[in-house]
Amino acid sequence: MDLNVTGSSTQVLAIEDVSQIGHARRTAQKLAQRHGFNETDAGRVALVTTELASNILKHAGRGEMHLQVLPRRSGHAIEILAVDRAAGFDAGICLADGYSTGGTQGIGLGAVLRQADVFDLHADERGTVLLARFHASGDRAPDLRFGVSQHSLHDDPHCGDSWALAVGGAGIAALVVDGLGHGEEAEQAAHAGRGAFLAQPFGTPHLLMEDLHQAMRSSRGGAVAIARFDARHDRLDFAGIGNISASLVTPEKTRGLTSHPGIVGAQYRKIQTFDYAPVNANLLILHSDGLQSRWNLRDYPGLVQRHPAVIATVLHRDFSRGRDDVTVLVTALETPDD
Repeated sequence: MDLNVTGSSTQVLAIEDVSQIGHARRTAQKLAQRHGFNETDAGRVALVTTELASNILKHAGRGEMHLQVLPRRSGHAIEILAVDRAAGFDAGICLADGYSTGGTQGIGLGAVLRQADVFDLHADERGTVLLARFHASGDRAPDLRFGVSQHSLHDDPHCGDSWALAVGGAGIAALVVDGLGHGEEAEQAAHAGRGAFLAQPFGTPHLLMEDLHQAMRSSRGGAVAIARFDARHDRLDFAGIGNISASLVTPEKTRGLTSHPGIVGAQYRKIQTFDYAPVNANLLILHSDGLQSRWNLRDYPGLVQRHPAVIATVLHRDFSRGRDDVTVLVTALETPDD
């Protein structure tokens, strides 16, 4: 069974004062309830949100909670990321049973690990990013190892970036589109491209790019990157037009993927599919130019082994330009579980 995954921009809640903990808890709980979580499961989400928000205030003084809803084969996942920019978080101590931040119900991060269906974190002198994903009761499907951090400029309700992921027996196909400029017209261009991609996500990338080109002709156009991972042959096919950055990353090295200049929906001179192999167990990282390109995961010891959602959020935290929409999509290239 194939699964197409798309989502909206990351919802960011500031955590700078104790009064904001309750707002974060209520927001996360209502989000879970709206997406089919029963009272018990929504309560898990609320409890963990309270602990993580309190943890931010205790260890960092201020930070953010990032919330997303992610489609699953049956229902949805609720994703929470606690983000701060301060040193001082000791993961070993805080994960121990019996440890709790002040003013919480005392569950501690060790219990957060057990409450969440997916848990991971990265902490160093630059700060901490902690991930908790929740599935509804009865959802036993494995976690999809990808992460996305998408933010519109100045919290505009319209984001000029879009992304999509398709997963199935054929492997994994990924898309990032950056509509020219930002705002509503850029969003329309990006969504037109995404719709064309989702109609046939496992098509040959340079031929699929032509479909996106036609679909985006009535819009202002944009930059596009399409990647297709063939799990059976351990190969990645890639085509890109414009300034979407694409990389294959292992603990030892980073390989940049080749794109051609142009604007999809307007004009470009050349398009071709490049193939890269072997790629199994690599990370595929795609991001729009709202993120600086000077990042290097080797500057963050251990980060390349963390969950892709943690990696995407660390990159956004530390390398966002702050003057454009930004999307960071990180996918582990591995044979999808059914």
